[in-house]
Amino acid sequence: MDNALFEYLVRLGDDSLILGHRLSEWCGHGPILEEDIAMTNIALDLVGQTTSILKYAGEVEGKGRTEDDLAFLRYEREYRNTLLVEQPNGDFGVTMMRQFLFDAFRKPLFEQLVNSSDAQIAAIAAKSLKETKYHFKHSAEWVIRLGDGTEESHERVQNALNDLWRYTDEMFFTDEVDRDLESRGITFSMEDLKNTWQETVKSVLDQATLEIPTNGWQHDGGRKGLHSEHLGYILAELQYMQRAYPGMEW
Repeated sequence: MDNALFEYLVRLGDDSLILGHRLSEWCGHGPILEEDIAMTNIALDLVGQTTSILKYAGEVEGKGRTEDDLAFLRYEREYRNTLLVEQPNGDFGVTMMRQFLFDAFRKPLFEQLVNSSDAQIAAIAAKSLKETKYHFKHSAEWVIRLGDGTEESHERVQNALNDLWRYTDEMFFTDEVDRDLESRGITFSMEDLKNTWQETVKSVLDQATLEIPTNGWQHDGGRKGLHSEHLGYILAELQYMQRAYPGMEW
């Protein structure tokens, strides 16, 4: 088993899984019909990415676990998603700001990974990149529209940015897993990725007339399996059927 590759795939897959579940909570509750459908489709894209990534993770692990096993039958401390993606939806502005901060990271990440020396990761990245370009366009446009909109919409998304900013640095978390995979050409420099993300975020926030928080507060722990209380509630809902009816199939 390639432990570093498995760990990396779980991080990648869990980000998609948990954010996809969060967005699915908007189904039937969107502010307008078009956005209800858009957020549901983005959630489906993320769940589709999860399936591909965790399926490959199960193959790398070599213990017979499927993508469904990895999604539904792990304990909270075994999940490696960032704290950002598990934060509550809040209002529409909070959801769009959370999505934008993540999309601005995920798009250049997949742009890097299409050149991975691991053919399976490169293929997953190539397919996912097409979807993620749309996700980024969608969330960035909404952040600009809300930030440079009414006094109330501006205040709401600025507050959302102030609250969520503390979770952004964790997306660029680096440890021996990343250093091992980078040395093999499977992944690439997170420092370069962070610079790209910062430039992109600043450009969009400038257009949105929003100010980047300067307090420097940052939280991490998700990559190490240390999560906020919110993940427990997500998993209780996400895993209910598999826990209540083990091995159930449609």
